Amino acid sequence: QVQLVESGGGLVQAGGSLRLSCAASGRTFSIYTMGWFRQAPGEEREFVAAIRWSGSSAYYADAVKGRFSISRDNAKNTVYLQMNSLRAEDTAVYYCAATHNTGNYYYTGTYAYWGQGTQVTVSS
Repeated sequence: QVQLVESGGGLVQAGGSLRLSCAASGRTFSIYTMGWFRQAPGEEREFVAAIRWSGSSAYYADAVKGRFSISRDNAKNTVYLQMNSLRAEDTAVYYCAATHNTGNYYYTGTYAYWGQGTQVTVSS
């Protein structure tokens, strides 16, 4: 089992920045990929970014490429999502997720473990 706790959400003006954190505990030694997803009201949960627990591979949705950056600190078992140049359309609940398997990183079904979500609201 892996437990995930997100933090860092809030209200920010368009063009501003936020950094989300996701602290993992439990069976972190066998995590393969950590991901961030988001869900706006009335919309499906969508992929934002993912990072391999070992190595340097990171992946981004086209909508956030060049504005968001995912990173990790293995010593702290924490993954971060730095969000810059935020837009009103980035408003959503952001979820951290983890998986032990090697499935597609952009697919919600790949991830067995989810955090409770943190609200990000961007005012225009």
